[in-house]
Amino acid sequence: MHRQVTGRVVVATHNKGKLVEMRELLGLHGVEAVSAGELNLPEPEETGMTFAANARIKACAAAQGSGLPALADDSGLVVDALDGAPGIYSARWAGEAKDFRHAMEKVEGMLRERDAFTPERRKAHFVSVLCVAWPDGHVEEFEGKVDGMLVWPPRGEKGFGYDPMFLPDGFDLTFGEMTAEQKHGLPPKGQGLSHRARAFLKLAEACFGKR
Repeated sequence: MHRQVTGRVVVATHNKGKLVEMRELLGLHGVEAVSAGELNLPEPEETGMTFAANARIKACAAAQGSGLPALADDSGLVVDALDGAPGIYSARWAGEAKDFRHAMEKVEGMLRERDAFTPERRKAHFVSVLCVAWPDGHVEEFEGKVDGMLVWPPRGEKGFGYDPMFLPDGFDLTFGEMTAEQKHGLPPKGQGLSHRARAFLKLAEACFGKR
């Protein structure tokens, strides 16, 4: 049996863009979100080697530190031609300054070094693992993935991270050009487009009792 999420939840992130997305998604189910940053909770060291492991580290730390259920996301860009990089290091490639323009330039430079110019050679995926942890140690995990390709130069000022260079399969707009509604594609108008929305739909079905 899945445990139900109600009331107040700590979103275990200090990333403002990610917090905005999570608040939008949680708000659909009447769940109040407070961030780890607002509670002055320290960021734990992400020592895991998978998205799931790092999501669990962050969620468990926030749950223990706050005494509330905590929701953490670990997500990143997986590029086929780069052997899966940047993967779990996606945020770290942007450095302490969170300079994702620099991170995107790094990805593009590495693709060019590998002669990855055709759409087939520029395939990529966004992966998100959401973990909900309770203070008693109970955890639940949900994964979402969206396929696409990388474009250059980056397009759009919306979203965050690598969104401006990611073109999801079947669409003419990058994530950086989409509105939040277009990107999330949540019911009743859609079935979840972004990796985080797809993971959230699984979480909602299991832990909110409805979609």
